Amino acid sequence: MKITSFGHSCLLVELAGARILFDPGTLAAGFEDLTGLDAILITHQHADHADPARLPGLIAANPEAVRYADPQTAQLFNDDPDGPGQWSVLAPGGTVALGAVTVRGTGGRHAVIHPSLPVVDNTVYILDAPDRPGAFMHPGDSLYIAFEPIDVLALPAAAPWLKLSEAVDYLRGASPRTAVPIHQGVLSAAGRTIHNARLAEMAPDGTEFTVLEPGESREF
Repeated sequence: MKITSFGHSCLLVELAGARILFDPGTLAAGFEDLTGLDAILITHQHADHADPARLPGLIAANPEAVRYADPQTAQLFNDDPDGPGQWSVLAPGGTVALGAVTVRGTGGRHAVIHPSLPVVDNTVYILDAPDRPGAFMHPGDSLYIAFEPIDVLALPAAAPWLKLSEAVDYLRGASPRTAVPIHQGVLSAAGRTIHNARLAEMAPDGTEFTVLEPGESREF
């Protein structure tokens, strides 16, 4: 499995012949030049995970790519005549096959930002390959624990709704083989260094903490 970071929560996962892009949002860069995608998956409606200005160009460059989002985002896009095209729903409990890869939807709700703000839909995506169930999980803006072995976890590491101690507890609860920090576009370079050092130090036994800088690719 090869993973490429485009910053913040935007990751390209290449697994078992499938090229799957997650959360192309406003704080990411470089994804708009991608071609040959098999799927574009959006966890939730916030602009830092789904950039309405650049999604039409991405879709035009990848006309064969299937497009899935949580129920609310799909409805918002599909009801907007000027929006980024038509999107299918992948809700918790749903699955879709991308060649040899199975995409499972789970989770369901965004983390609480503040009690006075509405909680939006948030689909967590798990990728299974024939010889690698639970190969990858992208939780979007949630601290959802799958209660199953996860090989590579995209770990929310900083957010307006998140304390560093909560990220540590989530990492320990999920206990993946490898954790890749995401959602760090809200931090300065110094802040990322501090957060990542603490997360690496406090990761559970058996978990490798691996930082992908924007534009960097790595095999897992």
